[in-house]
Amino acid sequence: MKLNEEFLMKMREATQLLQTSGPATATAAIQRMLAGKDNDVADGPHFSDGFVDINPAPDHKANETPANSVSDSLLDRLRNLSGAGWANALGRQPIQDVDLDAEPQPQEAAGRFMSASCTNRAGTRAYKLYVPSSYSGEPLPLIVMLHGCQQNPGDFAAGTGMNQVAEKNNCFVVYPGQAQAANGSNCWKWFNTSDQKRDGGEPSIIADITRQVMQEYRIDPDRVYVAGLSAGGAMATILAAAYPDLYAAVGIHSGLPAGSAHDVASAFGAMKDGGKAAGVCPHQQPVPVIVFHGDRDHTVHPNNGVDALTQCLNVSVGACKTSIVKGQVPHGRTYTRKVYSDEEGAAVAEHWIVHGAGHAWSGGSKAGSYTDPKGPDASQEMIRFFYANPKRRAGR
Repeated sequence: MKLNEEFLMKMREATQLLQTSGPATATAAIQRMLAGKDNDVADGPHFSDGFVDINPAPDHKANETPANSVSDSLLDRLRNLSGAGWANALGRQPIQDVDLDAEPQPQEAAGRFMSASCTNRAGTRAYKLYVPSSYSGEPLPLIVMLHGCQQNPGDFAAGTGMNQVAEKNNCFVVYPGQAQAANGSNCWKWFNTSDQKRDGGEPSIIADITRQVMQEYRIDPDRVYVAGLSAGGAMATILAAAYPDLYAAVGIHSGLPAGSAHDVASAFGAMKDGGKAAGVCPHQQPVPVIVFHGDRDHTVHPNNGVDALTQCLNVSVGACKTSIVKGQVPHGRTYTRKVYSDEEGAAVAEHWIVHGAGHAWSGGSKAGSYTDPKGPDASQEMIRFFYANPKRRAGR
């Protein structure tokens, strides 16, 4: 069932009531909405997993939720995702970052894993940086990894295993961390219009983290990449669109295209349905892109992966030469990999559909959260794709 306009209108009204009249009035409005729209809620976004929880959705029949608890859960998300905190998040609130020392640690790698922070006019964000043991001053690639909701840099590093992949491939990895003062569930605010532009909001902070690492270490400017999961994947598409001069390619895992939402209600709609944002907020120039998405993702509809890929290519996928490979991880999941080539025969995009997978990092480790160890190794495949796609310059 399509998420209808009346439902979206009610969601906006509840958000406004939370801001102006307080939780009690907003709760009453939500309960009235649920009482009159039981069928829409049952078929709509699964609020018990909801906007900020990137776990695969449980079976609805086996986990039926009373309307009152659903409304309480939704109200919790509205408190986190809307209200006065949004207006004050950009540098005007005390930064309450996750405790980096308390984060889950990735499997041991030979390099250094250090903590730092970056501040600009939009605010301050902490980050963690992996420096490979082989680094001796030569220019190396850099990968920017953006975590999903309810995650942090150390957890994301542990789950993706990207430090180990970077150690084997001799590159840097930086993990920016969302501040709890900006979003209580550590979600990057990809759904805020003010956080979808160049030189403003969270994109500017992440871009400045990238530049800060490039200034402190010798980084090859033609081999700087950005990737992310879920909310981080959605923010990665924004970074690729806003800073094509900075990032040579993008990896999007279970994410959404840039500009697919402008507030909480439209974010729910985009996540539920997908297929609506192709051509919205188009990239200034084609950006090589690799997309991973589970075909049983109940949190972010797989159509969003197709939209994001089309947007990065800046042309219809039908205009590209396509090859399809089907495979299976030993004792794991099957997958379909589509490779898109340009007129010169160069592979400029890959789309991996992981069959039977939900909303989790494919091939990840149980050492971190929201991972699917049975899937193909997204970290290894992304770094392979990145290395094949340095920034294209005139004369190359």
